[in-house]
Order: sequence, then C-alpha cells, then structure tokens
Amino acid sequence: MEYRQLGRAGVRVSALCLGAMNFGGRTSKEDGIKITHAALDAGVNFLDTANVYTGGRSEEIVGAALKGRRDDVVLATKVFSPIGQGINDRGTSRFAIMREVERSLTRLKTNHIDLYQLHRADLFAPPEETFSALNDLVHQGKVRYIGVSTFPAWQTAQAQGLCARNGWVPISTEQPPYSMVEREVEKELVPCCRAHGIGILPWSPLGGGLLSDKFVGGKQPKDTRVGAWPIDQAHWRDTRKAVDKLAKLADRHGTTLSRFALAWVRDADGVTSPIIGPRTMAQLKDALASTEVTLDAKAREAVDEIVAPQTSLWMKARVQDWARGLARPGAQPARKPTGKKQPTAKKKIRSRKAAKRPVRKR
Repeated sequence: MEYRQLGRAGVRVSALCLGAMNFGGRTSKEDGIKITHAALDAGVNFLDTANVYTGGRSEEIVGAALKGRRDDVVLATKVFSPIGQGINDRGTSRFAIMREVERSLTRLKTNHIDLYQLHRADLFAPPEETFSALNDLVHQGKVRYIGVSTFPAWQTAQAQGLCARNGWVPISTEQPPYSMVEREVEKELVPCCRAHGIGILPWSPLGGGLLSDKFVGGKQPKDTRVGAWPIDQAHWRDTRKAVDKLAKLADRHGTTLSRFALAWVRDADGVTSPIIGPRTMAQLKDALASTEVTLDAKAREAVDEIVAPQTSLWMKARVQDWARGLARPGAQPARKPTGKKQPTAKKKIRSRKAAKRPVRKR
C-alpha cells in the first residue's frame, strides 16, 4: 500500500480511503466490521464516515470495528446534514458543530477525530462562525485536522484565506465528486486545491457505480443504486457510450473497468486518496486490487480522448433527471408497493416548504 501526505499536513494516509456510508444500511454491522478489519490488514489506515450516514449507525459500527486498533487509523467524519427534525439539527453553526462533535465522539468510541469535515457549505452560518468553531475544537484536542466536502472552488479559497488571516487551523482536504465520467472539478477546484495545499479525497470514484463493470453494454441491474436511475433515457446516451469505451480501454490494459477507474483517479493531479465505499467483501477485494494497476501517460491520454478533461457526464445527467422529475438525486431503488395511499402532490409541496429553514433577517 502506498501512503501519501494529507494535503500539506504531516500525517500520512493510505492511497485508498475506506468509506463507511453503507455500514448499518445495506451492509450489516457484522459485515461492516469484517470489511474494516480486512481493509486495515491490507494496509488501509484511512477511514471516512459521517454523522448522518444510516442515522449514526455507520459511526457506531466504525467505532466497534476500531476497538483495539484506533491508534493505527486516521479517522474522518463529517457534519452538516439533517440528523433530526429540529430547526438546528443541521448545518455548521457553532451550536451544531459543538453538539455534533460530541455525539460523533460517543458513537465512534474515541476521544478525538483526526479529520473533521464540513459535509456541505452552510448558506446560513457565517464562515467566521464555522471555522472559528473548528479551530477551537482543534485547540481543545477533540479534532486534529479540518476539511470540507463538495465546496465550490471560490468558497474553498475564501475559507482557506479566512483561516490564514485569523491564524486558524488551515483546511487540509476537500471531498469532491471525481471520476473518469465526472471531471468538472478539473476546471477550478483542482487548481484551487493545489494552490492552497489542500488534498483531494474524491467521492464516488466509480461514478456512483457506473464504472463498476455492471453497466457495460447498456445493462442495468435493479439491485444497485444505479438501478434506480433512468440511464436508458436519451440524456444519458453520452455517459453510456463513454462507459462502454472505457470498459474496452480497461480490457486492452488487462484489467477490469472498476480497477482501471480507481487507478486513474488515484493518480490524478492533486488527489490524496479516493474514497471507496464497498458494500461487500468482494467489492473491497476488487478495490484493493486496483493498487496493483498503474496507468502510463498513453493510457491517461486515451481516457482524455473518451472523456475530455473538465467534462461533466454523470452529474450532468443526474441533474437532468431531477429537472425532468425522473428521479431525485441520490435516489435508492424503489421499494415494493405497500398498498398504502401515497401523499398527494400538494401535501408533498407543503411538506417541503415546512422543511425549509427560515430566511435570516438582516
């Protein structure tokens, strides 16, 4: 296993990060612990979860899995997403951060978090409030490093500048969606992170599963997350063609599409560690096998010919799904009908309005 610096921070992490989003959901507690132990035994020393994953169960399973091995791991979690019905049960205000870090520490069964990340940018909390709170957590010894996730380049640069001006702990990492079928971050975010010493931790390095070999040739297994997406629609055509061409390219290099995809993003400019999210032990073994794959300059040029740099395919298609009302972003495969009456459109609209946070008066 290769190890790399976490941005400009002195700590070194494995070139693959184990993501625990499935733990406590589609992956049972027992399997989550087995997957974690297998990853650690293979040299992975970097784990990522979030307070919102499976209602907190993911953090609990990670905490149980790390019993007796906590000191061997760089442990990351995140804060922002709604974790309850209360008006302050979300966001990155000082109130939310200070409360949620204690809850995460309890679930993870640890006295500190190595990398505490903002899951998304909070449009209601002033950045001064958010990053001063994170800085306080570092000085309290509860957090070692801080990071952000899915921030646009301008907000990443703004936040890093704010930390520098105030002498606060700098941002060490950014988590963006980045894969062979989603390269828009190369326009501004990758150069921004390199300029500010921020390590990139790509999420969905397999394009939400599209690059997992299951969807080559127009196949669409229904027992997968992608199975809920309308990839047979016309606006998915470019993405489907790219997946098929990339699969043939991987085959010419003597490997699978999934391993080829992980190797490609692992060695992309500015990347520290892509986040793998295995649901099963077989998926973990396949991801670990990608560490044996190395792509030369010609292979990377061949990828560029199929999907041009800075191009968005996967996320662009998903946004169009949402705009056309075909499937909401992040939707899971549909459940079997229960026979219960579904809420009317008017009720859905009212419920969404009720969930919105009030606009803060200035």
